[in-house]
Amino acid sequence: MDAATRAALEDAVGGKVAGARAVGGGDINHAEAVTLADGRRLFVKTNPREPTGMFAAEARGLAWLAEAGALRVPGVLAHGRGFLALELVEPPRGGVPRPPTRDFDERLGRGLAALHRFGAPRFGLDHDNFVGRLEQDNGAAPAPGWAAFYRARRLEPQLRLAVDGGLASPRMRSGFERLFAELPSLVGPEEPPSRLHGDLWGGNLLVDGAGQPCLCDPAVYGGHREIDLAMMRLFGGFGARAFAAYDEAWPLASGHAERVPLYQLYPLMVHVDLFGGSYVRQVETVLDRLT
Repeated sequence: MDAATRAALEDAVGGKVAGARAVGGGDINHAEAVTLADGRRLFVKTNPREPTGMFAAEARGLAWLAEAGALRVPGVLAHGRGFLALELVEPPRGGVPRPPTRDFDERLGRGLAALHRFGAPRFGLDHDNFVGRLEQDNGAAPAPGWAAFYRARRLEPQLRLAVDGGLASPRMRSGFERLFAELPSLVGPEEPPSRLHGDLWGGNLLVDGAGQPCLCDPAVYGGHREIDLAMMRLFGGFGARAFAAYDEAWPLASGHAERVPLYQLYPLMVHVDLFGGSYVRQVETVLDRLT
C-alpha cells in the first residue's frame, strides 16, 4: 500500500503497521495480511482507484449479513478512502490452514437458509452498492414485486452497460426482449424478500480457524433466495450436501431447478460487463434456452 493509505489505516485502527504480506484478494483490489506493532493482525484491501463508496458499501454489507447471526462474516475494523480493514480469518495458531469440519457443508446449507429466512425489509436496499467494481442499483423506491425488481434493477442495467460497451450482440438483445415479455411467468411463486449475500461464488467462502464456513465480499440486497443458490452452482466449489441441507432447513418452491439458468443471468451479465469474451455466448445460450 502507498504511504498515504498506510498512514490513514494506522490512524483509523490506532496502531502502526509492523509488517504486511500479499494474500489472495480477487481481481479488483490488492489484499494484504497486516501485522500491527501491538500484535494485532488484520486483513486489508486497498485500491487507490476505489470507485467512490465501494469499501464503505462493503463494510455496510458485512454488517447487514452479521445482523442475521446465521453464518460468520469477518468483522469490520475500519475503512477509509482507498482501504478496508477487516478481521483476519486465519488458523488460530501455526499458520497451517485447517481443513473444513465434517459437517462444513451441513452448516453452510443450514446457515444460508437461516440467513435468507431472516429476511429483508424490501426487494433491494436503502442504498446502492457494488457487485465487483460495478455499481449495483438497489432502487430508491420499493419495487412492486420481485419480477419488476429483477428486470429493472438487475438485468436491464447490465444490459445497458453491455450495449454501451459494444458487447451486446443482436442475439443477446433480441433474447432479452423475449425474456422481459415472459419474465413475470418465469420467476416462480411469490416469496418475501430474503437477505442475500449477492455474490456467492466459491471464492467468497472461507474456512475459518475452527474449520467452519465464513462468508466474505458480499454484494447484499433483499431478493429472491434462489439467486444465491443459482450463483453457487454457476462456477462450482460447493458440495452437494450444502444444497441438500438448505432444502431440508427451508424447502425450495416447485420448479426451482428450472429457474437456475434464469437466476444465473444476472451474475453472467456482470461478467459480460467486466470481462466480455465467452460470457457473451453463455448469456446468448441461456436466453435461447429460457425463451
